[in-house]
Amino acid sequence: MSGRARLALTAAAATLMASCALLPLVSPMTWLFQAVFLVAIQTGVGMATRRVPLARPLTVAAQALATLLMLTLVFARSHAIAGLIPGPDTFRYLADLLQQGSQDVSRYAIPAPLTDGIRLMVIGGVLVIGLIVDTLAVTFRSAAPAGLPLLALYSVAAGLSDGAADWLWFLVAAAGYLMLLLAEGRDRLSQWGRVFGGVSRTPGGPESGAVAPVRTGRRIGAAVLGVALFVPLAMPSIQGGLLDATGTGVGVGDGSGGTISAVNPLVSLRDSLNVDEDRQVLSLRTSTDDVSDMYLRIVSLDDFDGTTWKPAQRHITNVPGTFPTPAGLGGDVRRTTIRTTISAADWYAQDWLPMPYPPSGVKIAGTWRYEPVGMTLVGDHGQNTRGETYQVTSLDVQPTPEQLASAPEPSAALKKEYTKVPSSLPSVVAKTARAITAGSASHYEQAVKLQDYFAVSGGFQYDTQVEVGRGEGAIANFLKQKRGFCVHFSFAMAAMARTLGIPARVAVGFAPGTPQADGTVSVGLKDAHAWPELYFEGVGWTRFEPTPTRGTTPSYTVSDTPGSSVPDEVLPSKGASAAPSASASESQSCTAQLRKLDACASPSAASAVQQGDGGPPWWQLALWALAGLAVLAVPLSPMLYRQQARARRLGAYDRSPEGVAAHTLAIWQELIDTAWDFGILPDDSQTPRGTADRLVRLGRLDPVTGASVHRVADAVEQVLYAPRPRPTAGLADDVRRVRAALNGTAGVPARLRALFAPRSSVRVVWAASARWARLRERAAAARPALSRPSGQRG
Repeated sequence: MSGRARLALTAAAATLMASCALLPLVSPMTWLFQAVFLVAIQTGVGMATRRVPLARPLTVAAQALATLLMLTLVFARSHAIAGLIPGPDTFRYLADLLQQGSQDVSRYAIPAPLTDGIRLMVIGGVLVIGLIVDTLAVTFRSAAPAGLPLLALYSVAAGLSDGAADWLWFLVAAAGYLMLLLAEGRDRLSQWGRVFGGVSRTPGGPESGAVAPVRTGRRIGAAVLGVALFVPLAMPSIQGGLLDATGTGVGVGDGSGGTISAVNPLVSLRDSLNVDEDRQVLSLRTSTDDVSDMYLRIVSLDDFDGTTWKPAQRHITNVPGTFPTPAGLGGDVRRTTIRTTISAADWYAQDWLPMPYPPSGVKIAGTWRYEPVGMTLVGDHGQNTRGETYQVTSLDVQPTPEQLASAPEPSAALKKEYTKVPSSLPSVVAKTARAITAGSASHYEQAVKLQDYFAVSGGFQYDTQVEVGRGEGAIANFLKQKRGFCVHFSFAMAAMARTLGIPARVAVGFAPGTPQADGTVSVGLKDAHAWPELYFEGVGWTRFEPTPTRGTTPSYTVSDTPGSSVPDEVLPSKGASAAPSASASESQSCTAQLRKLDACASPSAASAVQQGDGGPPWWQLALWALAGLAVLAVPLSPMLYRQQARARRLGAYDRSPEGVAAHTLAIWQELIDTAWDFGILPDDSQTPRGTADRLVRLGRLDPVTGASVHRVADAVEQVLYAPRPRPTAGLADDVRRVRAALNGTAGVPARLRALFAPRSSVRVVWAASARWARLRERAAAARPALSRPSGQRG
């Protein structure tokens, strides 16, 4: 294999190795197999055009054209001319697909589903990076700058990923770049002479001078890579480096302790609510008949800094067999035990375990840890919910309004921690809370009035398109604009409850799902939800629902307490739809409950069925088949040309003197091309006899085969120099014998190259170029004659 071919294959491998950093971002990983195939074709086109050879810009243009054709065939063949040639409609469709992919990226949490738009962005990006790397490292022979696009590809993936294995993808990408540099160094070194693979046979002797620089480069590269990987691990005081994980951090000590500090899980909640397709996240089978209160809690946010809510750093332990009684829950509060089996989707990778609250026990495989304050489970060292099935035993706590209204004050420590608000919180938040709850006789009445204000009487509208909002004035802006979704409502009610002295936090998870015909409950992306939890001594942490048209209103908030304007159960917030918003354009006959059960007619779904009824027409299938044959014929065309040329040269011929001479020269040409295919370059400066000696020597041919070479050379000399050449029989068999001998002494790579990529097939290009030059000369000669006047003679 030549140095240029080795460099091209290494460039393709480096691109694919760097693209592995995208694997945690998208699920499933089938896109990688498509990318490998398309990058291989792109690299093959570059190798073929450089062998012609074409000018460097033409080589890049040929690869870019091949890339465009591949993307058209894979993503937009129904919008292309004849299913392959891109036209204006093709580019418009690809642009729309890229825009759709950009929207999907902003909507879905990691790992995102492999939609058509995301697949085009990922595969197209890998092909573009592959083209740039191949152009820099192979076409222009400058591998060092090729590290920039590889770094860009890795940086984009590392910036989005929050996995604990980011160091592994860095190692893979860095190894690919190192391989590229070593391949370029070997190629440059080989231009000064042959690169020997062995070392001195003398014991303790020095290494070959050609090999020493290569091995030195390998050692330097390996040392630099080791420093980049292991020095940050050995220096724990350095944080935020290239390999620093950006996700949740779980520190585990002796198995019984440790701490957990998580990033805010609300980052992807708004994106989940805005997805076009409500994909199923969880499937439940529960022992309770009423699933309207079956909220699945993931984590609680109890640290409020005036800007946002986030999980506090907590101590974690091993998962107990039976969970302790929830904090604050007294023995006189009614409760029932519920058993639920939960199955997570294969694509849903959540570090925290969704469970009904409060849980009293869980059975799950894998490495999970227990956080006692929030009564949550968190995955340890990369463990997540992807494809997990687990059983949860939980309590359905059913306090009465009287029990909540008569709840005593909580402990001083708990009240201090969960009623803390920063001094930067705008004063309008506390003023509004006091105005809403004026005249309340208990914290319970205050909480109910806050819920009623947001859900019914305050004029708030549910809208998932509103930004989450950041900064100290986010809650004040929400109270003024009165538009938002569950994040705004839960944040605002919890903050206002704290200003009233009520311990409060925010829970994140899923609202009740949709019952199915088989008795299960389906929980989708649009069921993602956040709600406030307020603490009442004797009852514990208690759920409230301030978000209108979402979830269910807790039964214990429907009270006859004087001064309370709590909504009745028949109002829309009870059992309302989990859809993000009620669009004004929707049919009046399609109620929120029908939308929740997916019982509304969908015109788009009907049109989608009609489009797929007939299938592609026969002529399009025929064109696809022809395009497939063309794709196969292009890489096989050199082999087919050589087989046809060999059969023509060694086949039947005219027995006339002129025919014998032409046949002898054709056989000589076949002998030269056969040797060329196996790596013996032709030398037109030598005589036939000198050429024969050279072929026997370089081909390491045995005496019998060498005699065949010399017989062909003698016949050529007869044709060229003898006044009456004598015909020689058996020359075709001599050439076949030489070819078999060269094939037997060559290695497997050389044999495969001689078969599928014969070097002598370049004569086709040379012949076409010569024919084109003759046509140009004839046209140039005819042009002056045509421009002369008809009566003028030369």
